[in-house]
Amino acid sequence: MRALVRRFGVYLLAAWVAVTVSFLLPRVVPGNPVAGAVARASQSGNCNAQCVRAIELQLGYNVHTSLWDQYTQYIGNLLHGDLGHSWSENAPVGSLILSYLPWTLVLLGISTTLAFLGGSAIGTLIAWRRGSWTDWLIPFATFFQALPFFFLGIVLVLVLGQTGTMLKWFPSLFGYDIYATTPGPNLPYIGSVVSHAVLPAATVVLASMAGFILSIRNQVITTMDEDFVLVAQAKGLPGRTVVWYAVRNALLPVVANFTIAISLVVGGQILVEIVFNYPGIGFHLFDALGKLDYPLVQGVFVVITLVVLVANLIADAVYVAIDPRARQAA
Repeated sequence: MRALVRRFGVYLLAAWVAVTVSFLLPRVVPGNPVAGAVARASQSGNCNAQCVRAIELQLGYNVHTSLWDQYTQYIGNLLHGDLGHSWSENAPVGSLILSYLPWTLVLLGISTTLAFLGGSAIGTLIAWRRGSWTDWLIPFATFFQALPFFFLGIVLVLVLGQTGTMLKWFPSLFGYDIYATTPGPNLPYIGSVVSHAVLPAATVVLASMAGFILSIRNQVITTMDEDFVLVAQAKGLPGRTVVWYAVRNALLPVVANFTIAISLVVGGQILVEIVFNYPGIGFHLFDALGKLDYPLVQGVFVVITLVVLVANLIADAVYVAIDPRARQAA
């Protein structure tokens, strides 16, 4: 428990740094951020003097309060769940993020779980059958590990997407068929959501699974030479039992590295959402940057950081739970 409390303190510090950076973001950009925001806001409607003043107050521009007072007010608003008001969508940032976040979390959770389970299984097979035909899978894993998420997504769109030039098997734009289905708990909508998520999920799985394959393979090969595995083999235990002994101990370093993998996958998924126009939080972050909607950019940045920190904390808790040495050291 003390190990988790100590790490929780580290994550609180990281969250505070992220919130502070988010606060300073529109206040350190060169030029006049209000002028750009007003110009963008005026394109969608008339932005009068009250609109300009509201934007200035949100960005802390041309106000007579100190930076420290603005910061404390910003922290207070965050603690009350107030992330500001988006002028490009004319809606509270918090409600907008709540509508974007489920798309990202579901896609990220399913894709990362499939990549971890599939990569662990394939990596274990390669390690157990090393020297056989399974070694040919290693170059493919290395190849996919080197591919950027957005590049692999574009390739899948060209090959399998309906907007591509070859097989045209799966939809490749948006999160569902916006022209033929009505959002809600109905089968046509659910089927459309699943079919539209195939290519984004496949991109994340293929690009991230290779790292798990190589990691678990290397760890299992190292563990196979440990004394307890050799003793299990000498006793004549079934091969499945021996593999489980090796994998159970080899998973510990993989789980420890899982926190780094989460950050990389989250960063890659943002690019995947942009490629597929998937209505997650990454795509709307890109859209808000294009519209110079700083309150929405601030809110999305804070939420993405908190999601990554919570995922890392959960991974640390799992590691402490399965590794008694971590509890003993604490």
